[in-house]
Order: sequence, then structure tokens, then C-alpha cells
Amino acid sequence: MKPYTSREEVAINEKWDLTDIYKDKNDWEKDYQKILDITKELKSFNGKIDCADRLFHYLSFVEEVKYLYSKLYVFAKLQLDVDTRISSSQALVDQAAHLGQKISAATSFFMPFLLSLNEHTLKDYIKEVKGLQYFEDYLFEAYRYKQYVLSEEKEEILSQIGEALSSPKNTFDMINNADIKFGRVTADNGEKVELTRGMYVKLTESENREKRKEAYQAYYKPYIQLKNTIASTLSSAIKNNVLLTNMRGYPSALEKSLFSDCIPEAVHNNLIQSTKNNIASLHTYMKIRKEQLNLNELRAYDLNVSLVKGIKEEISFEEAYETMLKSLQPLGEEYVDTLLTFKEKRYIDVRETPGKRSGAYNLGLYGVHPFVLLNYQDDLDSLFTLAHEMGHAMHSYYSSKNQPRISAGYSIFVAEVASTVNEVLLIRYLINHTEDKKLKRYLLNHFLDKFKGTFFTQVMFSEFEKITHERAEKGEPLNAEIFNKIYESLFKQYNGKDVVCDEEVKYGWTRIPHFYRPFYVYKYATGFTSAIHIADRLLDGDKGMLTSYLTFLKSGSSDFPLELLKKTGVDLVNPEPIRHALSIFKDLVNEFSSS
Repeated sequence: MKPYTSREEVAINEKWDLTDIYKDKNDWEKDYQKILDITKELKSFNGKIDCADRLFHYLSFVEEVKYLYSKLYVFAKLQLDVDTRISSSQALVDQAAHLGQKISAATSFFMPFLLSLNEHTLKDYIKEVKGLQYFEDYLFEAYRYKQYVLSEEKEEILSQIGEALSSPKNTFDMINNADIKFGRVTADNGEKVELTRGMYVKLTESENREKRKEAYQAYYKPYIQLKNTIASTLSSAIKNNVLLTNMRGYPSALEKSLFSDCIPEAVHNNLIQSTKNNIASLHTYMKIRKEQLNLNELRAYDLNVSLVKGIKEEISFEEAYETMLKSLQPLGEEYVDTLLTFKEKRYIDVRETPGKRSGAYNLGLYGVHPFVLLNYQDDLDSLFTLAHEMGHAMHSYYSSKNQPRISAGYSIFVAEVASTVNEVLLIRYLINHTEDKKLKRYLLNHFLDKFKGTFFTQVMFSEFEKITHERAEKGEPLNAEIFNKIYESLFKQYNGKDVVCDEEVKYGWTRIPHFYRPFYVYKYATGFTSAIHIADRLLDGDKGMLTSYLTFLKSGSSDFPLELLKKTGVDLVNPEPIRHALSIFKDLVNEFSSS
């Protein structure tokens, strides 16, 4: 596929329609001013919430301003993400972010005030004003945080410096999306072309090893050149997180991250320990990879190429969407029909263009609809990314449709379940609907690599986060050299002795944006574990699972995530689901080896 050189080249039906949020910038400005006005009014409640009516009016104002702000911010973000080089779009996001700080500052008094209220007084307020029942769960959930909430003055200071504390992440985002240039590599026709992230993925899957090596070295070169700058941003992000942890009195940064979802530390620790206890099957797969590629030394740029040669899957976006819909039939007619409308109504921004944010995501906007960003490359990986993001989108759609605003947003912990169920259903569909033994083997290989990337690699990343945060908590230094040693050591542990580490391997940490969202990546692995259980039951025709799974998608944040998952039969406090998922990987390795 020829790369797009500008956004104007992309067909209109493959670009999202932001007029669904605001017709134009004037409408955006009207909501901006409205939020400013409400925010000023919010400040007037400080010290004056002395009755049930005042409490109800304050909470109603806050919900309205947060709803308007989400529209405001999402519009600005989506506009920037299609071309991060445009300064006016950057300014719009900055303007929205600054407004967010004003809202945070204006409401910072409330949590200390709420926690100073006698619980009996709050219960009396709720009985007195019927509308407060809507906020009841939210209000009493706040009491869980009582020991970690600071004084009103300190909370206001933290809200004011929030933008500064997020600076490391913002700096890395600009480096990673706007400033990084990968240089030129050799295309299939022999011409030198500018390397893009999408092209990099395709080149690392090339059967030509020299092309894989060239792309790998070109991709890592700018990150290595900027290693000290990126180490500084990552170190600052980790230290900022530890600082907030200590200020609020959490036992550790990990426990701070787990607290909001009420996740026991055992879930995170079980994941890492159970994976390392059962890592032998991944090492076996690496050995098979080395043998089947007929290599004396297996290197990092050999880990993505298919072990089944001669199959080139060119999949147009139209074909990909149709295939995805067929694979998701076990989720029911309503699910599939709804998903078809997402494409027709331009909820998706499809193509990679210069300056566009890398990767893919779904952003659900309550009262509007989901927005999905892709960088589609007409290949199998892009088909899986499509299915993944549309899982997120349907989760957003169902939650928004079936929950009130206060509980429509689902936890990140459960976010990866819906996306990965779609991926598992897709790969099972593709494997089961081919009679071609070579193609089936190719798909098994693809499933193994997906498993490796979504599960094993994310667990490795999680352990990297755990180690680096523990170092920061002990006051130990964090710099490029230390990050290198930790990352390289983990890479060797997880991938085994058959993978030879080039110089670039140790710099893997420099390119991972999720490290700026502490303790996020382990949720990919727990989501994958949960998804395997759910998808396999769906494929077995379990009608009870279909009902409970759709209920899960419609539940938003109406309960804690572990409780929502238990309704589908998954209990992640127990290490058994992890062991079961790893046994599936072992079976896949054996099936591939004997096929």
C-alpha cells in the first residue's frame, strides 16, 4: 500500500466527523465560556454547603461541568491527533487542559469537606433530597479515600500543579509523535523512503532479514540518540508518581494505582509470578522460531516475521470490516448490526498520515458516540487492531446507552476485556474457516505472536514498572544506564537463551508511552486472561455467557471491576485463570509444532 502523503488524500468516509461534537469552533468557544461561568459559581460553594439542597446543587453543577468539559477536551484532542504538528490544534488542547486545571482548583475543597461530614449527616441529607440518591454510591465511595485525602489547602495546591506534574508525559508525547524522525529505509522497489511506525511493523514482518534488520536499527536510532532526554522524562514521571504516593500516604505506588479499582496487590503479583513460573512454553516457542527460521542466532528483529513463508495477507479496510463482523456473530445480531453503523456513520479515522498520532485507540464520549483512531495498513495486524478497538468502542457504546452519566465510564482494568474478546473470536474464526493447512499454520503462528505481545510482553513491562518504582521509592537513582540494565535483564528472562540481545534491545523502554500511565500495562494481560475464558465459552454456545457478557458490557462502573468480571465466571484473585491462559498458550505451541 502506498503511504499517504497528506490527510487530504484520504477518502471522506475514512475520516471521523467531529461535527458530531461541535459544528464549529464558535460552538466550542460557547461551551468554553459556559464552563468558565459555572466554574466561578462552583467556587462560591466553598464553605457554604450547609444543607442537603446546597449539596445537591453543587453535585449537579459539577456533573454538568465535567460533562461539558469532556466534550470540549475530546474535540480538541481528536483534532490534534490527526496532525500533531499543527500549532493551533496544540494550542486548543493546551487551552482545554488549562481550563481543566481551573475546574480542578475550583472543586478541590469538596473532598476534604465531604470527609469532614459525619456519615449520619450525609445519610440524612440523602433522605431529605431525593435527587441525592443519584449521587449516593459516589459519595460513600469517597469515604474509602479518607485516609489519603489531604487538607483543603494542600488539595488545592496539588490541583494547581497538576499540569506541571503531567509535563514528563506531555514532553514524551511530543517527542514520540511530533519530533521523532526515523530516517530512510529501503522499500520493496529498492527506493529509499521515510520510515513510519506503520511501515516499521510491516518491515519487521518481512521475509528479507536484511530489511528487518535495517528497519529495526533505523527505528531505534532516534530513541537511542535521545536516550538521556527520554530517561529524564521517564525518571521524572516515576518520581512524580512516587511523590504523590508519599504525600497521600499510600503504602506504595503500586497500591495507590490498585486502590481506586479495589484490586488486591495479590492480583498484580500473581500475574507476574504465575507467568514466570510457566515461562518455559514461551522459551520453547522461541526455540521453535529459531529452528524454523534456520538461524544460528535469533535476534529481536526476527521475532515478528511469520514462520510460515509465502503467505502475504493483503486485507483492505472494507474486507477487514466485513471479516470482523462475521467473526463476531457469537456476540449476537444486535452487537454486529450496531457495529456496522459505526463505519457508516464515520466514527473511525482509518489511515496513517504525516503527523498523525501513532497507534490506535477508542475514545467514548457520553451523549455523542465512540471515536476510534486507527493507522490502518491493509494487513492482518491491522485487522486485529480494528477488532480490538471496536471491542472498546462497543463497550463504550453499551455502557453509555445503559448507564447514567455518573457510572457510564468503565474502569481501565476491565477495558481490555472487551477488546481482547473480539481478537480471540477473530483468530478462532479465521483458524476454523480455512481448509488450507499452510494458511491455518500461518494463523496459529499469528495467534502465538498475539499471545506473546498482549500477554507475555505486557507482564514483562509490568515487572519493569514495578522494579523502577521500587527503586524510586527507596531513593535510588534512575537514569538511562539503570533503565537499560533492568530492561535487558527482564528481556532475557522472559524471552530465554535462544534470543541474542543486540545493542538496541536494552533501549526498549525508551519507546513505550504506557510507562507514563503507571501500572496500566498489566491490565492488558489480565484482560487477555479474562477474554480467553469468555470467548471460549461463547464459542461453545453458552447462552448464559452471552447474557452475562453483554450485561458486563452494559455495566460501566456500576460495581468494582473484579465483581463485574466474577459475573462472567472470572476470578482474578485466584491464580487459576492465569495458569489456564498459559496452558492454552502451551497447547497452541504444541499444536503449531506438530502441524
